[in-house]
Amino acid sequence: MYRRYKAAASMLVIAVMSCTDLHKDPIGLLTPEQISSEPTLNSVTLSVTSSYQMLASTLNLLNEWKWELGTVFRDDFILQDIASDDMKKKWSPDGDQSWMDQIQSFNFTSSNQAFNGQWTYDYEGISRVNLAISYLTDAAVTAKIGITPALKDRLLGEAYFLRAFYYFDLVNNFGGVPLLLKPLQSFSDAYAAAKRETKANVYVQISSDLAQARILLPNSKYSSSAEKWRASKGAAVAMQAKVALYNEKWTEVITLVTDLEALTFYSLNSNYFDSFAVAKEATENEVIFAYDHQSAQSPRKGNGICAPLDWGFIAPTDNFIAEFETDDPRLLYTVNVASKDVSKLLGTTNNAVDKYKGNDDAPSNKIFVRFADALLWKAEAYNETGNYPAAIAIINAIRNRARTSVTVSGTLPPAGTLPDRTASVDKTQIKGWLMHERRVELGFESQRFNDLKRWKIAAQVLTPAIGKNFQAFNYLYPIPQGEIDKSAGSITQNPGY
Repeated sequence: MYRRYKAAASMLVIAVMSCTDLHKDPIGLLTPEQISSEPTLNSVTLSVTSSYQMLASTLNLLNEWKWELGTVFRDDFILQDIASDDMKKKWSPDGDQSWMDQIQSFNFTSSNQAFNGQWTYDYEGISRVNLAISYLTDAAVTAKIGITPALKDRLLGEAYFLRAFYYFDLVNNFGGVPLLLKPLQSFSDAYAAAKRETKANVYVQISSDLAQARILLPNSKYSSSAEKWRASKGAAVAMQAKVALYNEKWTEVITLVTDLEALTFYSLNSNYFDSFAVAKEATENEVIFAYDHQSAQSPRKGNGICAPLDWGFIAPTDNFIAEFETDDPRLLYTVNVASKDVSKLLGTTNNAVDKYKGNDDAPSNKIFVRFADALLWKAEAYNETGNYPAAIAIINAIRNRARTSVTVSGTLPPAGTLPDRTASVDKTQIKGWLMHERRVELGFESQRFNDLKRWKIAAQVLTPAIGKNFQAFNYLYPIPQGEIDKSAGSITQNPGY
């Protein structure tokens, strides 16, 4: 009865060929081919653990140096940061990896590999999650392997969270997408699934998965004290709030962030950089969900993005640098123009002499959700519902933490840095303050382009004057052309492409 799952989890979505025709599985990674026909407690646990891997910045998880497929690393920073007005591909423009330039300028086609790469990573993650869920919801399997109820609930909660997380990324990049909720058992299953579900229905599934995750995950800061990187109850609540934010359900945002605060697991770190510092990982109080990169592991778990940082990739735009107020310490904690270092991604501020720059197996984590971000969601919701003093108070709390953070040089910012915003009942003015604060607080964290889209200002911000050719239809990226071709056209393309 267990063999029916065997071929499911490593298939790329809607592919009409086996995954080995498209990519090479990571060495040592648990795959369906390695799972015996009768699962064990260890293999079921590993099926959940492997589902996290598609969130990593590790190099070559799916194949070796397939730049043409966009799968050398996860493409968040390309689709969210380089596409925005925050980041350039390189410090010195050149023709290397010109497909990234096409994203930067919005002169791409549906065949651009960035879209294929992100689609591949997300659906590979979903297929692994679906395999894990199929085991953990099968009473015969759980009885046979002898899993405890507490462990089963925790692993199932993690799996539901991850599936929601991957689909949230897909729906915001592409709109309605194929909705896969169980392992694909055959080519006919793949053909049958080759159709787009509506964006609304994908969100219904995301919300359902997050609701289940919130119930199943333990009521503690960490789901596992031994592996603090695993998805937690706080991560589930935070993602519920983010889903509400993206759907402009302002009252729900306020309620859910209040629920998050009531857990008492999170607070703003005293120093802004503590969320990103390798030395502070798993000891600070602000990070809610991150991928835990680790060096010298087999299979590899390091942050491969630190390697292209030494190849001249990832630089700030002049527009981004100009957004920072005088003496705001967050600028140099994000990017140091003089040394051409991106401290936030490297996890250290002494990059000129540190081993992480150029290290393709670095330990710096990828931060997906942190408490400051969630507080700013609440501020935005307060502003939209007319509670202007509450919105301003949160904005000022974020500014206060920044101006009281010790700078990269070890001193406090000068007196008068980042003064509090004054009382106001002007919704537009407060919204402007919030937009500014999100940009400087969350720069290079793959939030900016989605913010511009949900605020419906991408067209006015990403103009030819800053080198962008953004058009109205670019609010959604194109479905990868290869997926449409594989489905024989049953997956339809987004308008404009």
